[in-house]
Amino acid sequence: MRAWLRQLLERPARPLSTAQQARLDAWRALPPADLKRPLRETRMVVVDVESTGLDVYRDELIAIGAQRVEEARIQVGVAFDIVLHRAGHTDKENVLIHGISPTDMRKGAPPADALLDFLEFVGKAPLVAYHAAFDRGMLGRALKRHLGVRLPNPWLDLAWLAPALFPKAVGVQKALDAWLDFFGLHVYLRHRAVADALATAELLLILLHHARGAGKDSFGGIAELARMEAELFQASRLGGI
Repeated sequence: MRAWLRQLLERPARPLSTAQQARLDAWRALPPADLKRPLRETRMVVVDVESTGLDVYRDELIAIGAQRVEEARIQVGVAFDIVLHRAGHTDKENVLIHGISPTDMRKGAPPADALLDFLEFVGKAPLVAYHAAFDRGMLGRALKRHLGVRLPNPWLDLAWLAPALFPKAVGVQKALDAWLDFFGLHVYLRHRAVADALATAELLLILLHHARGAGKDSFGGIAELARMEAELFQASRLGGI
């Protein structure tokens, strides 16, 4: 794609300030993660988002929670939790789920600043989520709209990695709660982005331990394992297996 066309397509809805552009340029300059490093030497960031609904193409991002995992340990006290400013109408049923009131949204951070804070928190580290396509899609749309960038970080979906490592435990494509119950993990405030990110990080640590035991000791290795599980599931649904 020609450079001028790429710049036009990735132009944010509102021009960034000089300070915002400098922050964005600094993040862009960060080197990509080495996906071949041992898991204990790989920083990962577990992500969870809240939105105005479940339509990844139409609904809006309203909150981001993230938790760092380094040296196969959760970095206690190092978490990311932010609500984005939104002044429009919000469905009452969604508010009952995520607990973020219209007042909270009106007091939220300007979206461009919130997303820059998020990029600085995650850097270029691999990202982890449960049913990652939704989180990836919501973040991707918001980043393109408000900052004009795409998120190059690699993703790992625990909804595929968990059944790949424990094929007889819970089943494929079950809700996060099913795996939390199976391993006896507790969420102190379900459907709050930062709390869900922490619970997902605890699940990740269990899966990392078993992945190393199965001979998968790099992010690239476990991402490939999850990808293969997804492909097998799709093939079985299409009658290919």
